[in-house]
Amino acid sequence: MKYDFTSIMDRHGKDSIAVDGLGTNPGFTPEPPGEGFGAIPMWVADMNFPTVPTIPEAMIERAKHPAYGYFTPPDEYYDSIISWHEKRNGVTGLTKEAISYENGVLGGLISALNVFCSKGDNVLLHSPTYIGFTMCVENNGYNIVHSPLKLDVGGIWRMDFEDMEKKLVEKKIHAAIFCSPHNPCGRVWERWEIEKAMELYKKHNVFVISDEIWSDIILAGHEHIPTQSVSEDASQRTVALYAPSKTFNLAGLVGSYHIIYNKWIRERVAKESSLSHYNDMNVLSMHALLGAYRSEGYEWVDELCQVITANVDYAYDYIREHFHGVSLSKPEGTYMMFLDCSRWCEENGKTIEELERAGWAVGVAWQDGQMFHGPYHIRLNLALPLSQVKEAFQRLNEYVFLS
Repeated sequence: MKYDFTSIMDRHGKDSIAVDGLGTNPGFTPEPPGEGFGAIPMWVADMNFPTVPTIPEAMIERAKHPAYGYFTPPDEYYDSIISWHEKRNGVTGLTKEAISYENGVLGGLISALNVFCSKGDNVLLHSPTYIGFTMCVENNGYNIVHSPLKLDVGGIWRMDFEDMEKKLVEKKIHAAIFCSPHNPCGRVWERWEIEKAMELYKKHNVFVISDEIWSDIILAGHEHIPTQSVSEDASQRTVALYAPSKTFNLAGLVGSYHIIYNKWIRERVAKESSLSHYNDMNVLSMHALLGAYRSEGYEWVDELCQVITANVDYAYDYIREHFHGVSLSKPEGTYMMFLDCSRWCEENGKTIEELERAGWAVGVAWQDGQMFHGPYHIRLNLALPLSQVKEAFQRLNEYVFLS
């Protein structure tokens, strides 16, 4: 490969919560490892790979100029986003007017909800549910109504359209959050699934906020379908949220963007986003995006997806062979796995908390899945060199699941 996905980065002392944050927030962060074990970060959703070199190059080049005052993004910023979506997702007709900056996907989500809803309104989400959705939606005074995803006979997470429609009607819901690809389940929705969901939303006059921050991390054999692309109506009732942050590991820089084709929605979301006087672009974040969306970035992401695919294949096969009582659906996108440990806990007389702590003790810093509405689940990050993935699973096999 052209880029480095095998070196183990030392992130200690570099402000990383993935390694330096262990034990700092009980109930959210894993505990530090026991004596004799180094921590393998497999929890919070950032990557343990060096990003594509054109990103630091672009930021360093801009930082050389010793003025960092107010600025306006150039046309190159918008053109880079338009080209990215055209080349990677086949999007046509996207214009500068439909694109606007957001400090983060969750901030953009709340701005859109504030346009679509009144405080106290019900909002539809699928469960398992990303913890960021749970916190920001509830903290802003909205009520979450979950429609649980179901595993089909092939072990694939599917939307329950009957349950979705029932809740839309009974709970008088007019706003839904759609996660595509899905975090934490790793589903990459097929076109027919998105079409069917959007038909329901059209039927019941539901506005949609589509979080597509994971849309670049698609595993071999799958394809991301932008929610707005499935119909003209979908393009007009959907706020889509994107960012280079998940793709290129830039969360610490802050910088996302929305795509809104509907002028009425776009103008109101822009007004809502402006109210705090805080939703403004960072000049280095902007140049990071420009560095990411160069030709090298396209190559880097293609290699990243190959690496994640190989890691998922290894982990999935290893779990099925060695961790009896643990079940999982094989991810199709993202770099997260969602392990169902209910049968293992029952057969071994352990709580999910005891299982989690056993992994933490041997340095496997995996994440409590209960906060994602998985009662006996663990969320596992596989965006790290395969050598570390193998080491983590060998520790789990030797000290945790076979103890």
